[in-house]
Amino acid sequence: MPPLRSFLSHLRTAFLLMGLVMGLVSISVDPVLALGGPQPPLDQPAPTFSLPSSQEETAVQLRDYRGQWVVLYFYPQDFTPGCTLEAQRFQKDLPQYQALNTQILGVSVDDLQSHEAFCDAEGLKFPLLADTTGGVSKAYGSWLSGNALRHTYIIDPQGILRERFLGVRPAIHSQEVLARLKELQAQG
Repeated sequence: MPPLRSFLSHLRTAFLLMGLVMGLVSISVDPVLALGGPQPPLDQPAPTFSLPSSQEETAVQLRDYRGQWVVLYFYPQDFTPGCTLEAQRFQKDLPQYQALNTQILGVSVDDLQSHEAFCDAEGLKFPLLADTTGGVSKAYGSWLSGNALRHTYIIDPQGILRERFLGVRPAIHSQEVLARLKELQAQG
């Protein structure tokens, strides 16, 4: 391949990956093996975790939310445009989630200080969890080159993984999650 063609091919790949991480590009992917790694299976217990939280004194564990639905969303980095927009949309819709007995949890590799500053700056009232080692992101197949990917999971009150969203678009994602959450709850 001539040097210019090779360079352009690599550049196109880099922009696609950047768009995916920032949530600017959405693609259809095989849900079993998505960009980032193998996905946990639906209708099975969700991977457990224990992570420090921007809102809690002690580590947050998935089992803390038994009896509630959980929207567990992974995002690349605090204070970036796509991540800020996504967090703002979840915050705007928080009363609707609460009315559906649902807890929102955001996860990135940022540390607690960054999460606390992000929550303060954006008025976020839901916990952001610090996955600084990437272990939980990897368990959920949401890991690429040192950052969490923009993936979201719905977990039912018994801790069963019921839905996944891969490569989401921040501007409309919260409404997509709400719609699917209502469908799942109506199914019983």
